[in-house]
This record gives sequence, C-alpha cells and structure tokens, in this order.
Amino acid sequence: MKKIYTYLIFSFALLCSTSLIAQTNEKARETAVMIADRILKSTTYDFVDKKSGKTYTSLKNVPLNKNVKVQSKYLDWHYTNGVTNIALMELGDKLGTSKYENYVLKNMNFIFDDANQDYFHRLYDQTLEQEGWRAVNHVNWHMIYRNKRLDDNGPMGASLIVLNRRHPKQAFQKYIDQTDHHLMVSEPRLADGTIARLWPHVNTIWADDAFMALSFLVRMGEATGDAKYFDDAANQILNYTRYLWCPEKGLYYHCYHTDNKAHGVAHWSRANGWVFMATADLLARMPADHPMREDVIRNFRMQADGLIRYQGANGLWHQLLDKEDSYEEITGTAMFVFGIARGVKQGWLHPDYIYVAWEGLKGMLTKITPEGDVTAICAGTGIMPALSFYYNRPQWKNDPMGEGPVLRALVEMIDAPKYTEIKAEQQYDKIK
Repeated sequence: MKKIYTYLIFSFALLCSTSLIAQTNEKARETAVMIADRILKSTTYDFVDKKSGKTYTSLKNVPLNKNVKVQSKYLDWHYTNGVTNIALMELGDKLGTSKYENYVLKNMNFIFDDANQDYFHRLYDQTLEQEGWRAVNHVNWHMIYRNKRLDDNGPMGASLIVLNRRHPKQAFQKYIDQTDHHLMVSEPRLADGTIARLWPHVNTIWADDAFMALSFLVRMGEATGDAKYFDDAANQILNYTRYLWCPEKGLYYHCYHTDNKAHGVAHWSRANGWVFMATADLLARMPADHPMREDVIRNFRMQADGLIRYQGANGLWHQLLDKEDSYEEITGTAMFVFGIARGVKQGWLHPDYIYVAWEGLKGMLTKITPEGDVTAICAGTGIMPALSFYYNRPQWKNDPMGEGPVLRALVEMIDAPKYTEIKAEQQYDKIK
C-alpha cells in the first residue's frame, strides 16, 4: 500500500511538472501569435503626406514630394523589418500556417510594385542630385536605392532570399543579386577580409554587422550551395571575436577602432545579441562537414558561457550587460533566449542551458502586455565614446527593432525541452 501511495504521489508530481511545462510552451505560442496578429492587423497599405496629413491609396499623378511616406512602419525598408519578416516566416513554419508568409509576400509585393518603385526611385534620384547624401535620408525607401551599407540591404535581403525560394519573382531576385554584389564586392573590409564601417572612425568594426552580414550570407549559402558564403560567414564570426572579445568579462565590446586600436566603452546587450544570433543562424545552415564548423561551435559555446553569467534575477539581461544599474532590456534578452534554446535543441550546448532560456522567457513575458504589446525595446543605437549614451537610450514599445528578436525567441521556445535535473538519490547506487 505504501508503495502504491508513493507511486501515486510521484505520478501526480510528474503530471503537474509536465503540465506546467506544456502551459509555458503554450504561453510562448500564444504570445507569439498575439504579437504577430497585432502586427498584421495594424498594417495599412497606403501612403500619407506627413506634412499635410493627406493619404493616398495610389501614387499615380501625385507630384514628387519627400513628405510622402508609407503609413505603416512595417512597410519601411529597414533592417529591423528584415528580422521581423524572418521571424514571421519562422512562426508560420513552426505552426504550419501560410498566414504569416503570405503577409510578408504581400508587403514585398507592395514595396516592389512598379508604380511605387518608380515614384520613390525618381524622388531619390532627384533629391540626391539637388541636395546630396544627407537629404536622401528623408526619402521613403531610400535604403533600397542607396545600397551603401549592410543596414540598407543585409537582413531585408536575407528575408527576400527565403521568400524568393518559395515565391520566385524577378524583382526579388534582382535585389538579392544587388545585395550579393554589395556584400561580396563593395562592402568595406580590412585586409584580412573582416567587414568594417568607415565611421565613426575609418575602419571601425561593429558587432552589429555580424548579423547584418551573416543573415544574408548564410541564407545565400543555403540557397545556392556555394561554400564561399559559409567560408566568409565563419571567418567574420571568428575575426570579430579576435577584435571584439573581452576575455576578462566573457563579452563582446560594441566596437573596435582599428585606427587607434581602441575598443568602445560598452558591452552593449544587443551588440552581443547580434553576434550570438548570427552564430546560431550560421550553425543551423552550415554543412556538417565544413572545415570551420567545430571552430564556430567552440566560439558559440564560449559566447553562451559568457552570457549566462550576466542574466539578472528576473531572467532578463541588462542594457549594459555588466552594469546592473542599467535597465532590463528585451531585445538582447530575446536574442540570448533564441540562441540558447536553438543551441540546446541542436546539441551545440549542454541540455542544462535550457534552464537559462526558460528563465529568460519568464523575464521577457513581464515586458509583454496581455494585449501583445512589446515594451523595454532599446532604441536604435550607434557608437558613442561614453557609457552615459548607452545608459540613457530611450525605450520604445511595439517597434520592429524588438518585435523581430522577440518573435524569434518565442518561436524557439514553443517546442523547447524542459529542464531536467539529475537528483542526488538517483546516483547513490553508483557509489561503491
């Protein structure tokens, strides 16, 4: 009788534990769907004159005017929407629905509509000729035509690669080819091939560019089967580590200036997140027999070992990873949860690490409202030589800057395994 009673208690405890995990998995799914559906519902396919307030459903016969913009932020041409597009398609794949992929396709068809492209391309050319580079920033979709930096084309081009494989279109392929040429031929690099920017110092290495470049490179490698893309992607990660890694803290600096050989001041959360997410994306697509794969896996494990030491009491990571007086921030947290969950599921990380991801998910959910509003999103952040700049970055709500990473993390957690602990009493018989 005692044995039966003990068995029933154990079975009940196991059932409760399994039920709790299932509920949490369901919570990740529900939250992802809530955020995604809000994005879909809020997207309108028209234009607005920001000065007069007049709206247009068509640009036919509308005079060229820099104040005319797409009304929905989800139709901006910006790297943040590239991440969000990728996340939405991943969510659709996970749930077995075409709803979110069709939304991304609708957006890209709208952007690459011949009439819409003609209007803004002419406006861009006119503005550049008459007013110069600084003025073109005010032209809608200027990043499509500028094509001078990875922010212009990397993640958006990456999302197009995925979409074009499923819904081939000449305009999509043309843009992919343009991005490919920019990244492989025109993008500034150091003598060793490391991607660098020409600002704020000449040949500054930005941690952000690990994802801006690899998001495109690894999907090109997957689509074409050409090893050169995986070679380049692996070299970028390993070279970025040589330049940006701080072994004392186990974190990346935001930047490295090659002219004065100085690191930036900050171990910024999202900068580390960009590298971690990029590395996970690379490993997920890199051939199993690639000669650099083991080096990349070791690098990924090193990143994870550093990051887990800075998770806060609430499961979140701080805006400045090593500064507990900086605010808790959701985008870096989401990128770490995404990478750790994928790493455990793919066997790149020990199963124990999933505990960190579950704690991170719990923290993320405190920053997402019951209506699916995403808060605590650090605003877009450049490089500055003062920690005060990072401490005081504004926090946004419902911006693609955060929604994309948050969705990717939630998608990974939908089918994440539960944490299992080896109990001491399970091992006693092994001790003689």
